[in-house]
Amino acid sequence: MLRSLSIRDFVIVDTLDLDFQSGFTVFTGETGAGKSILIDALALVLGERADAGVVREGSARASISATFSTHAALDAWLEERELGGDEDGDVRTVLLRRTVDGSGRSKAFINGAAATLAQLREVGDQLVDIHGQHAHQQLLRPDAQRLLFDAHAGLTHQAGAVAESWRAWRACVRQREAVEHQSREMQLERERLEWQVGELEKLAPQAGEWEEIQAEYNRLSHAAGLIDGSRAALDALSEADGSVLSALNSIVHRVQQLADVDPSLRDVLAALEPAQVQAEEAAHSLMRYVDRLELDPERLEAVNERMQALHTTARKYRLPPEQLADELVTRRQQLDDLQSAQDINKVLAREAAAKAAYLTLAQHLSQARKVAAEALSAAVTEAMQGLSMAGGSFVAALNPLDEGQSYGLEQMEFLVAGHAGVSARPLARVASGGELARISLAISVITSEAAPTPTLIFDEVDTGIGGAVAEVVGRRLQELGRARQVLCVTHLPQVAAQAGHHLLVSKETTGDGAGSVTRSRIRSLDAAGRVVETARMLGGATVTPTTLQHAEEMLAQGARAAGGGKEGRRSRRSAG
Repeated sequence: MLRSLSIRDFVIVDTLDLDFQSGFTVFTGETGAGKSILIDALALVLGERADAGVVREGSARASISATFSTHAALDAWLEERELGGDEDGDVRTVLLRRTVDGSGRSKAFINGAAATLAQLREVGDQLVDIHGQHAHQQLLRPDAQRLLFDAHAGLTHQAGAVAESWRAWRACVRQREAVEHQSREMQLERERLEWQVGELEKLAPQAGEWEEIQAEYNRLSHAAGLIDGSRAALDALSEADGSVLSALNSIVHRVQQLADVDPSLRDVLAALEPAQVQAEEAAHSLMRYVDRLELDPERLEAVNERMQALHTTARKYRLPPEQLADELVTRRQQLDDLQSAQDINKVLAREAAAKAAYLTLAQHLSQARKVAAEALSAAVTEAMQGLSMAGGSFVAALNPLDEGQSYGLEQMEFLVAGHAGVSARPLARVASGGELARISLAISVITSEAAPTPTLIFDEVDTGIGGAVAEVVGRRLQELGRARQVLCVTHLPQVAAQAGHHLLVSKETTGDGAGSVTRSRIRSLDAAGRVVETARMLGGATVTPTTLQHAEEMLAQGARAAGGGKEGRRSRRSAG
């Protein structure tokens, strides 16, 4: 649940710190006082889009912070992303914060760590469900009806899988159409690739070949110099008169004789003997190298021709010679893909398989929707009986489509009969705006009861109703508040009287003329304050003893209803 909300320099709010309680809370106040601004601020901290217009005039930035109690699923989500929250006693909490500067740039934080708007929205989806004051207008659109229905029925993930399968099927359809309508262009491309692959396969470049052949060419082209140089080195080292090895052997022999006389020369001998051994090994290695090294002009010419062939082909394909082997692999793959795409039988088989997979998922979704539609129809119809629509009915109709769409095999349509004896008609064609508002509210409350979110917000969704119906709406929200935290912005005293907590939003202006400043204020009302505010909502600007008495009666009735709900719950627990 929402525990606290702090707002700084947001629209007409300069400073506001609110603590919230569980149960049913209402916000009331004069029109334009800023009631819905609080909902807008909360929506912003939950990831809604922002612009510079939300920054209070004359301020550098707006800042909104909200603290919520968490639940097990959200705790796991936070821990997985190393965004774990704090503990307030035995309750774990999460702190969300959003800032927006004068240029419209915003920053988001979760428990003090920088976060993305997507992450804020993920958290918000697990904490709050907001029903805006224009929800009844959105419900006129079939796509909005379908999304609400799927969310209420817990079918959003299943509908997403159907949409993904539909996209895969349509991709196969487009590929088949491309094969059918672009066969000439594809044939030309296939011939071009076949010629290129044939040319590269004839050349047969190998991985690492360019480096190896360069090294061989370098060795063969310098063979004469290598032979002459190696022989000269061998002569100097061991074969010529006065060679290094002959002189070194003589020195070692002489030092050995001297070391026999003076043992202190053994260190010199120990240093000379390894040099003698290494010189002998070098001489043997040079001798073997000279023996196998020979001039091979034919091999040199062959290597040179291979280098030229690789180089010429590489220039044609505009790439380094060492990449020719990889290019052959790439062109073969392109040719295989094109040949596969041109094989109409394979394309048709893939399309048929993709369609079958889609239909399987979509049919399962249709079956689940049918069960959920019957349940929703019954629940909303029951709710309508207490909203001055006795005998009325609601039907969540599933209209079959000629061809499957991304959202399934049927289109959702909400049908309504305002009273007994009339046929159900599409919600968009309901004549009375009051009926539309009542039905929308019933749908909102019913779907919210099934939602997993702990905090429900209703922003003037009771517009267009009044009298006894408004009292029923208030009781329904009161009942909902027994299991959830319910926040409601309302103009109806009948709704406000049912709340357990009442917050009054007011607007004050200081200064004169161009220098005047308007600010929004909010305060929690005690029992006496609730009577006065309820009387104002009943009678307007002039509060009379009669309206005060009426307000007291409404509040007492609301308190009795709340107490009855508690007794009912205790009785049910005792019976259990």
